Amino acid sequence: MQELERLVATLEKGELPLEEALQAFEQGMQLVKFCSHKLEEAQKKVTLLMEQSDGSHTEIPFGGEDIDDPGGV
Repeated sequence: MQELERLVATLEKGELPLEEALQAFEQGMQLVKFCSHKLEEAQKKVTLLMEQSDGSHTEIPFGGEDIDDPGGV
């Protein structure tokens, strides 16, 4: 993520020659793909961890309900 942020900041300055800007953009896109893949893996792990004793799964949206208070009380 830090590398991606650095690339974005460099590109936003607009001081790179076109060839270098294209290379930085391509590297940034690869980093976005990598981070998205890692996030997807983490989401799958969380879903597996939420498996109930009867084998069913409970999916809790990220940033949604409080895990300590699933009833919203």
